Amino acid sequence: MSLFSRSRGAHTDGEAPVFSARYHWIALSNTTLGMLMATINGSIVMISLPAIFKGINLDPLKPSNVNYLLWILMGYMVVTAIFVVPFGRLGDIFGRVRIYNLGFAVFTAASILLAIDPFTGAAGGQWLIWWRMVQGLGGAMLFANSTAIITDAFPAHHRGMAMGVNQVAAIAGSFIGLLVGGLLSVIDWRAIFFVSVPVGLIGTLWAFTSLKEIGTRNPGHFDLAGNAFFAAGLGLVLIGVTYGIQPYGTSTTGWTSPWVLGALIGGVVLLAVFVTIELRVAQPMFEMRLFRIRAFTAGNIATLLSAIGRGGLQFMLIIWLQGIWLPLHGYSFESTPLWAGIYMLPLSVGFLVAGPVSGMLSDRLGARLFSTLGLGIVALTFVLLFLMPVDFTYWQFAVVIFFSGIGSGMFSAPNRTAIMNSVPANQRGSASGMAGMLQNAGNSLSIGVFFSLMIVGFSSTLPQTLTSGLLAHGVPAGAAQAIGHEPPVGLLFAAFLGFNPIQELLRGAGVLGSLHAQDVSALTGKEFFPHLISGPFHDGLVVVFSVAAILTLIAAAASMVRGDRFVNEAAALEEAAEENGLNPFAPQGFSEPGGDDEPGGEEALPREMLARESLAREGLVRG
Repeated sequence: MSLFSRSRGAHTDGEAPVFSARYHWIALSNTTLGMLMATINGSIVMISLPAIFKGINLDPLKPSNVNYLLWILMGYMVVTAIFVVPFGRLGDIFGRVRIYNLGFAVFTAASILLAIDPFTGAAGGQWLIWWRMVQGLGGAMLFANSTAIITDAFPAHHRGMAMGVNQVAAIAGSFIGLLVGGLLSVIDWRAIFFVSVPVGLIGTLWAFTSLKEIGTRNPGHFDLAGNAFFAAGLGLVLIGVTYGIQPYGTSTTGWTSPWVLGALIGGVVLLAVFVTIELRVAQPMFEMRLFRIRAFTAGNIATLLSAIGRGGLQFMLIIWLQGIWLPLHGYSFESTPLWAGIYMLPLSVGFLVAGPVSGMLSDRLGARLFSTLGLGIVALTFVLLFLMPVDFTYWQFAVVIFFSGIGSGMFSAPNRTAIMNSVPANQRGSASGMAGMLQNAGNSLSIGVFFSLMIVGFSSTLPQTLTSGLLAHGVPAGAAQAIGHEPPVGLLFAAFLGFNPIQELLRGAGVLGSLHAQDVSALTGKEFFPHLISGPFHDGLVVVFSVAAILTLIAAAASMVRGDRFVNEAAALEEAAEENGLNPFAPQGFSEPGGDDEPGGEEALPREMLARESLAREGLVRG
């Protein structure tokens, strides 16, 4: 069977599924809840890391504990990125709703086990890492199939609006997580995991009772070899990038480590083998021929590059606010996680405004205008951010990040809708998985790349600045030199976690008790550390946001060449037939089973013409 032929898939009873308006909103609201829960989980942990480390008695500044910090933070994203494509393919084979429902259940169970972590110290950290990875499996099932379920439920001319709501939930979840995490971490670190449990239980029961398998399946065997090479290859690349953040030998980063280089090279080789396998097997994990569709390829390139460019923005803004700006303006380090979430709200508001509107308009006008212009706006905001002083005036900062949210909202929903519209109905799970994988992999790569670039910029001036500042407050030269040459990644993570590391560093050097009380008060107060790192931080910020702006502009160029509005004709004709009361799963020509007409005969032709005319009126295919 041709890739682009109509598949009878799950519809073996000869009856077309019913696309009721009520089911549209059931599918959208449930998948939006799933997306909201999955994205809240990522940011709620990010903002609550200081409370988590304190709760399980781990010192985040201790070099041997950096691994725990990285993997509690990134393990969820790495696992999600690795498994989102295989779960998309499993959705095409066994049913998208079935895999989605399982994802809700796995995610909820993992949340319970995270909250009841019985250990402290290293064992407690390992417990959290492993169950965060299991939670990532549940998240991958949700990410892989939510947009495919929406695409199945909504006709092509309403999908942009639906995708807009779904994508708004994704970005809103990340910022709701910052606020909720800031509030709950003050009460008890376990509460940040328990908060997902009632939402997960409701969502799981609701999904099992209300969602229906109405999509077109693509039955076949599961490509074990392809999945193995894909998971191993992508896993090695993301692990290599993660460990590239850590210092190696005398280097401030780990990019010269043979283990990191070996992981990156080995991962690329395994991914090349994966592509070779997929081009040769009869039933691949991912149909590589989808990349022949220009709208699909351009949309996914834009997704990956924009995710790398935009993915690290939240982390950089958190460091900026928690580590520098908020303490300089009188906020205690303990309160900065909550206030960082509040002060970043304009970014979320911009997305909330632009996402649904651009999604709805793209249903009529196509994705190219909105997605390209949106990425151009995001690139401009990166430039404005690195031109801004570190101790900025808040209203200027708020305006810039608001327009960054506007640009992101203009891009996300139209781009994802265009990707999903471009593929055959029986490939929607795989297409959704590929787009989700590129999004999550881009975010993971962004964190590794941005942190590494920030460390490079940071380390160029930090040792001298830190040593001079300590000497000015009476710290002995030997201790000041030793502290000044601490790995920059530790100080950068301290800023990210929102606490002042100077007291611990002085205590570790054995000089805290020998300093005058006035000097101790100045060194451990709110302003010394933020003032100290503000110059080196800005040096790193210029490097990071310059690279982000360039990547985002390249993504905009990819979006521009996606072509005019395009909906896969075979899938669109099926949907138009359903809306006109015809059976799209009948033999060739849309004839009813058991009729007297032959495929393509006189009775079949008017039915196909009726479907085409319906689509032509919507501007989806040529009449």
